Amino acid sequence: MELRQLEYLVTVTEEASFTKAAARLHVAQPGVSAQIRQLERELGQDLLDRSGRTVRPTEVGAAVLPYARAALAAVAGARQAVEELTGLVRGHVAVGTVTSLGPAVDLAGLLADFHRGHPAVEIGLVEDTSDNLLQALLAGRLDVAVVSLAGEPPPGIGVRVVVDEPFVAAVACGDPLAEHTSITVGALAGLPLMCLPRGTGLRTAVDRACAAAGFQPRIAFEAGDPTVLAQFAARGLGVAILPESLARSYPGELQPVALAGPGLRGRLALAWRAEGPAGPAARALVRRARATLPERTGTGPA
Repeated sequence: MELRQLEYLVTVTEEASFTKAAARLHVAQPGVSAQIRQLERELGQDLLDRSGRTVRPTEVGAAVLPYARAALAAVAGARQAVEELTGLVRGHVAVGTVTSLGPAVDLAGLLADFHRGHPAVEIGLVEDTSDNLLQALLAGRLDVAVVSLAGEPPPGIGVRVVVDEPFVAAVACGDPLAEHTSITVGALAGLPLMCLPRGTGLRTAVDRACAAAGFQPRIAFEAGDPTVLAQFAARGLGVAILPESLARSYPGELQPVALAGPGLRGRLALAWRAEGPAGPAARALVRRARATLPERTGTGPA
């Protein structure tokens, strides 16, 4: 009894045809028929009923089929185990991240921990905007990424939110806005705003909030690193829209002013393809990341 004979038996049964089974298996039909006949001779019983317009398993064939499928599944499992081990020895993972994660997400620690467990796996790391990172995940160019979310993730992306905090208007301590503890989004109309570029979660949230308030924001300065925005705001160059934790890390230089209104929160999330990464090394990294970065509310740039 050979594995290919069991495979042929299962395929002919599923297709109810020798011709269709041969096409699916990419072999000649006489070869399929000959192998099943040989299996029947070995077992001493007909396994398929060939008398009708379609091929059906006999009573004996129906009894054999579960064992045939189990044998094929066991072989597939053994191959997968070998591929998983081999992939973890010689694999590659591609990781993406937004700029300036802050202390809430220890990406370096996560990757170092993974490297210690799988020293031969190559790790690639890229920085980009959240929009580009999510597109790269969907296209398979990245296996896992840390992104900022202004709303729900796109279809096909699984996420675990690891940071969730409000955005604030950060101004120099001598700025007139510093006298307020809270302002509406509408109060930002006409003011020189400093923000992250388009494609980031923070910028998307700001654009949506301003549109809902009936105005287009006046963006005076853009920077990919929110700490640069904080430093410029501290010197009185405008109003920086920042995560609250970052604004509060400049005591005596920046005054965070709460922004009243829905949707002005930053969520930092671990993201991956919902169907799962293709390679075993990437799957192992996603498992490690999900265990290391449990879902919680914390602080950090969005």
